[in-house]
Amino acid sequence: MRFKGAVVLVTGGTRGIGQQAARDFVSEGASVSILGRDSTAIAKLGRDVGEISFVQCDLRRAEQCEQAIRQVLEAHGRLDVLVNNAGVIFRNRTVEQTTEEEWDTTFGVNVRGAYLMSKYAIGSLRNSGGNIVNVSSYVGLVGFAGAAAYAASKAALVNLTRTMALDHAGEGVRVNCVCPGSVDTEMIRAAWRSHGDPAEAERLWKAKHPLGRIAKPDEVSRAILFLASDEASFITGAALPVDGGITAG
Repeated sequence: MRFKGAVVLVTGGTRGIGQQAARDFVSEGASVSILGRDSTAIAKLGRDVGEISFVQCDLRRAEQCEQAIRQVLEAHGRLDVLVNNAGVIFRNRTVEQTTEEEWDTTFGVNVRGAYLMSKYAIGSLRNSGGNIVNVSSYVGLVGFAGAAAYAASKAALVNLTRTMALDHAGEGVRVNCVCPGSVDTEMIRAAWRSHGDPAEAERLWKAKHPLGRIAKPDEVSRAILFLASDEASFITGAALPVDGGITAG
């Protein structure tokens, strides 16, 4: 078990990629805390997964992020892995169409949240020789029409990853990120439904990936666990595409 005895904190862990990662860390022996705002989803996940702890937090609030880290340390005495996974997207928005509130919300969760959690976790990670895995997106590596705030925020997260990796390499703290393509989560399925013809939307989403399909959550989770594990002990500052080849062209 790669993470036996390790303490892991996953933001946005009540659904999608974050939920899958939490499940996989537990199966690999870790004590996992999930950070989120939806107490109903948190309670359901607890029944499904079993041994897991939960912290309610608004990632845009510095005092709540600091308290979240403090709660994990009080419960477990250490922190070994921080997975900054929480994210939001407003689709079909050019810069002109994006409201200031949508822009601020996107950067507040996708970038500020990762910054705040990392800021308050880094001391504990330094002590444990731990690491951070950020969940960006393939649209953080290439241009992407119709989601200006999301694409900009994910690009910012990639460069935040690289910069933190350089800042903390000498302290033994690794920082990496994964850049998924489209993943079969409720977020994607909601986008298909809003398209008007879900079946056609699904076909289009799959067709833009050279492998001809979208990812399953566990395919992204396995990349997260790899980067967080000792198997990746000489990897830091990486932005790993898990995108079915979409950024290769």
